[in-house]
Amino acid sequence: MPSVLTEEQQREYHENGFVVAHAMFSPEEIDLLRRAMEEDPKVAAHSLIRPDTEGGGTRISLWNRAGDSVYGLAARCRRMADAAEQLIGEPVYHFQSKLTAKDPYTGGAWEWHQDYGYWYYNGCLRPDMLSMMIALDRSDRTNGCLQIIRGSHRLGRLDHVRVTEKQNAADPAHMEHIERQYETVHCELDPGDVLIFHANALHRSDQNRSPNRRWTLLTCYNAVSNDTVTRDDDRYYVPLDIVDDSAILAAGLKFASGEDEHFASQAYVPDVSKAS
Repeated sequence: MPSVLTEEQQREYHENGFVVAHAMFSPEEIDLLRRAMEEDPKVAAHSLIRPDTEGGGTRISLWNRAGDSVYGLAARCRRMADAAEQLIGEPVYHFQSKLTAKDPYTGGAWEWHQDYGYWYYNGCLRPDMLSMMIALDRSDRTNGCLQIIRGSHRLGRLDHVRVTEKQNAADPAHMEHIERQYETVHCELDPGDVLIFHANALHRSDQNRSPNRRWTLLTCYNAVSNDTVTRDDDRYYVPLDIVDDSAILAAGLKFASGEDEHFASQAYVPDVSKAS
């Protein structure tokens, strides 16, 4: 199977739980994706604030389908789909996408968590899932870049607890020991870089206290054989219609039309107290 990732990058992902694919998207493609996030009325209309524990908040928009918008085509393009399939080891489908917008001085923090700590409750039986974070802006320590605990994907799914109305966090009692024993890596990215990380990789980010915004576009994939056992949350298997990499530039600044993207009206936060 063709892939934009080298054998060394694939090894790094499986060993560490994450890898960075530098310059996976060209400046021209990033300009289109950035403008779409800024200008698409549907992205703006479905913008939500996810509060943190320190009084800040991150603005997000979420959608569950990859349609014909320029950002839907980015999720469906061959370089993304092939990389996801190479790392997961089997055919994948689009699970969800979201804009994460940490605006200057106000962008909120994210507590330590695993994405599978959420997705397990969507009915995914296995963590055969990953996220691909496309940097739309420079992302570094000053504006709240993502932090990942190296090798934490091997720990299995941890219990999570509710910390705000819109955030769950990995069990603090476990995190105290994990942070002592494992290395935390700050994943600094330039526009066009893509950070790929495993669904069980523990990650967090600080507030953005800088004058520079930190916007990222995340696309998440699930193994087809790991399709949700429930149909409650609109993230069940829909075949991924893969397009050529050239489709992004060919589409230009194309916004979502109709209901193809299935935008979410609220963030999914499982009630972990009930589950336990």
